[in-house]
Amino acid sequence: MRTDIGTSNGNIPSTQTDQEYDVVVVGGGFSGCYLLHTLRKAGFKVLLLEAAPALGGVWQWNRYPGARVDTHAPLYSLAIPEVYNTWNWTQRFPSHYELRDYFQHVDKVLSLSKDCIFNTKVTEAVWDDTTSKWTVHTEHGARFMARYWIPCLGFAANRVFPKWPGIENFKGEIHHSSFWPSEQVDVRNKRVAVIGTGATGVQIVQETGPQARQLTVFQRTPNTCCPLRQKNLTVEEQEVERKNYRTKYAFRYLSEGGYDFSPAPVNTFDHSEEDRRAFFEERWAQGGFLLWSGGYQDVLTNPKANREVFEFWKEKIRPLIDDPAKRELLAPQEPPHPFGAKRTALYTTFYEVMNQPNVDIVDVKSNPISHLTDTGIVTKDGKLHEFDIIALATGFDAITGGLKQINIRNSQGKTLNQKWNNGTKTHLGLMVREFPNMFFSYGPHGPTGFSNGPTAIELQGDWIRDLLERARESGWKSIQPTAQAETRFSKLVNDLTFKTLIVESDSYWVGGNVEGKKKEGLNFPGGVPLYNRLITESASKGYADFEVV
Repeated sequence: MRTDIGTSNGNIPSTQTDQEYDVVVVGGGFSGCYLLHTLRKAGFKVLLLEAAPALGGVWQWNRYPGARVDTHAPLYSLAIPEVYNTWNWTQRFPSHYELRDYFQHVDKVLSLSKDCIFNTKVTEAVWDDTTSKWTVHTEHGARFMARYWIPCLGFAANRVFPKWPGIENFKGEIHHSSFWPSEQVDVRNKRVAVIGTGATGVQIVQETGPQARQLTVFQRTPNTCCPLRQKNLTVEEQEVERKNYRTKYAFRYLSEGGYDFSPAPVNTFDHSEEDRRAFFEERWAQGGFLLWSGGYQDVLTNPKANREVFEFWKEKIRPLIDDPAKRELLAPQEPPHPFGAKRTALYTTFYEVMNQPNVDIVDVKSNPISHLTDTGIVTKDGKLHEFDIIALATGFDAITGGLKQINIRNSQGKTLNQKWNNGTKTHLGLMVREFPNMFFSYGPHGPTGFSNGPTAIELQGDWIRDLLERARESGWKSIQPTAQAETRFSKLVNDLTFKTLIVESDSYWVGGNVEGKKKEGLNFPGGVPLYNRLITESASKGYADFEVV
């Protein structure tokens, strides 16, 4: 079982390691690609390091059966005209295959790879007060020096692996979803286990259930799935719509979640029962995240309002499930958590597949996994479930986990892990005090888990570029937030988070999915427009909330 991104490049040319850069970016997903592009255009000398063999970020790793994005095209893409004017999607919700093709297109159009080193895992970054520079170290000893370093690791860079006794003894195939083999796994006539029913688990079940001889789903928490409403896209209709892309992309900054919709500016019980029903039905029919993040504005703050949307969801889903026992596990009468307090998966055939006679479900909340043997999984009741393949849809130590995997140290030897030992602290979800000239994108305290990725990434990327240009013009060598600014913003993130029902779940949004991890606000929950206003105000006030040298 693969547990590490590994395969670092031990043969990096000295012509690259001996050079100093203005900026070293780590990570080749949307954040890294956008920052490499926009910083180069601004005249900075930039190098991008990526552990995968090509650009694509999480989509270089997400190759599991059924993997696809749950934000519809063209919103899940970069608002760069030379890129979007020469690209057409084939589906409203693109698959992992198409997303890798898209990143190849981005690379070709923007010529990004010439400033990238692939198959290179970064293990350490050290700040030096005397030189005002970072030294970034790779697994095999290569070093790169830069005035600024920007880890663009995304929110899902640190996988969660179960600590079951005997896992090393299993003789069949076992794969974490984000380490799924590129050549895929043949599940035909095989006994397959899927561990987890988050968005990844739902997608794997949909794809493998019709092919496997036997599929067993191990579920801790039922997913309040909403319909995907997939649609094939034609070149002709995209040519027409492309005329409005600039407006559509700009509107993302006005949307709470960075999409092309927001919660309705009305509370649940401001509508009559009849109007509420029509409101819910309209969003259900359109599909995607509309019922979840385009519903009433008080759904995540008012428990009674939240129960209303759960009752509607339950009424829609329960009739889809034939077996009474499966129905109670997949769509229980009582909510497993407030609706929308964990990320909602989007389904196509999930419930149809769960109805198949070759598909079973185990409730690991009441009957947890005890240990593994060489042939399968033993649950608490002593039953041995034998399998040929185990798929781990067990998620990630999200938001902060990726940064904590790297040994990030300042001149005093203090690590980022030590800094965050009692809780995550940032300013604007972009910088951390005591770690000058380190920026990050789509990470802790940004809109991140509550937003469309490219929306947040471009907002943050433009802000970082503007600050670096100001630093260059002003001769600043070192930039870090003031202590007051960092404390104030971190408090705002937590205050806003704990006013919502999200904290009543064990969502990765608040660190609840990782044993021993502190429950705290990890994402900015105030919406993209407010976040944009805060970072814009910082810039317009001359970055007075930062200390510069």
